[in-house]
Amino acid sequence: MAEDLDPIMISALEHWSYCPRQCALIHVEQTFDENLYTMRGQAVHKRVDEPESEIVNGVQVERAVPLWSKRLSLIGKADVVEFHGETPYPVEYKHGPRREKEHDDLQVCAQAICLEEMTGKEVPRGAIYHHSSRRRREVIFTPALRRQVEEAIAGIRQMLESGTLPPPVNDRRCEHCSLKESCMPSVIGEQERARVLVRGLFEAKGI
Repeated sequence: MAEDLDPIMISALEHWSYCPRQCALIHVEQTFDENLYTMRGQAVHKRVDEPESEIVNGVQVERAVPLWSKRLSLIGKADVVEFHGETPYPVEYKHGPRREKEHDDLQVCAQAICLEEMTGKEVPRGAIYHHSSRRRREVIFTPALRRQVEEAIAGIRQMLESGTLPPPVNDRRCEHCSLKESCMPSVIGEQERARVLVRGLFEAKGI
C-alpha cells in the first residue's frame, strides 16, 4: 500500500511536470541552486511560510498548513487554505506571471486531494495566486487533473526507486532554471548527439 512507501513531497509534482531531470536533481541528488527567480519565489513565500490563522472578510484563512495523504503517501504544506463555510480552498502562491503550461495545477490539486483525505470534505477547486500580477487563477480539480496527479506520483516514485537521472531536455525550459549549471543540458545534449552520430556511422559500415 502507498502508506507503507516513503512519502513524496507535493512540491515534487511541479518539478516533475516542468522537467523530470530537474525533479531528479532536487529529490534524488539533493541539488538546489539559487538564482534570481528562486530568490523572488522565497520572498513571495516569506509571509505564507509562517503558521497563522485569521478571519478575512468573513473567511477563515490558515497559512503554512501541513498536508498529508496516506493513500498516496504524499506530504507537504499549503501556502494558504481558506475555508468557505466548511469547504477547504487551497491557494498556492507563485512569484511569476501565469505560465504557458500549468505545472502549478498539479501541485494545488495534490494539496486538495490531501485536504479531502484529512477533512473528509470535498475540495472541488482552489487557486494559484500570481504575485507579479496580484491576481488569482482558479483551478478546477477535474477527474482528468486528478488522474494526472496520480500518474505524476507514479512516475516520481519509479524515478526515486531507480535512482537514475532522466536525460536533459535542453530546450526553452532550461533558460531560467536555477539548476542549469548543475544539469549542464547543452554539454550533455551534445555528448548524446555525438554518440548517436558515431553509432549511426558504425551501423552504416556494418561494424
